[in-house]
Amino acid sequence: MTSQRKTAVAVGILFIVATLCPILSMLLISDALNAPDPLGAVSRSDSLVILGSLFELVMVGAILSIPIVLFPILREHGAGIARGYTAARILEAVPLALGVICLLALVTVSRESTTAPAANAPQYQTLGTLLRATRDWTTLIGGQVVFSLTALILNWALYRWRLVPRFVSGWGLVGVPLMLAGGLLATFGVLDTSSTASTVLMLPLAVQEMVFAVWLIAKGFTPPAIA
Repeated sequence: MTSQRKTAVAVGILFIVATLCPILSMLLISDALNAPDPLGAVSRSDSLVILGSLFELVMVGAILSIPIVLFPILREHGAGIARGYTAARILEAVPLALGVICLLALVTVSRESTTAPAANAPQYQTLGTLLRATRDWTTLIGGQVVFSLTALILNWALYRWRLVPRFVSGWGLVGVPLMLAGGLLATFGVLDTSSTASTVLMLPLAVQEMVFAVWLIAKGFTPPAIA
């Protein structure tokens, strides 16, 4: 297996990890975060919430690893694009990492709230609400708005230099404005991030990423583009 082929497989695996980890995390933590009493629910399910946080840390690590592994391939065609994609991925990962910290801090607050005097309950509720809101915003900004930018840079490079078949990269370029529109509409309160409309706007790019990942694992980059 050539070094380029190994790079393609590694990038494909990283994309799959970066997608699956937040899904696994939400399966673990969504019930607690959406409960009528989130602090009490998080306190009772703190192990699951911590495990979900660990999955999200793995996601952040995968996001940061993708541009590092891809850098040699992109640099062969344009050093500026390679650096820009790396910078965009860092901008995506930073708010997501902050969201993980908020989630872990919420575990601490929930534990302390169970033993605190009743008179202090409103303070803990306020702090818990602030942590949840911060996490929601970091997820929206990093995982949807900035992610759209990273996908635009990558798919434009893939399309221009034919690193993969153009139907794959072109699909990504079509999905980017939809994902970005959903993120911006949610930012200004027009859409709820959990709504069907928001999901529909995110789905094309999300599916394309998995198709791209599987293509890299199965086929690799287009040979003429890396010759």
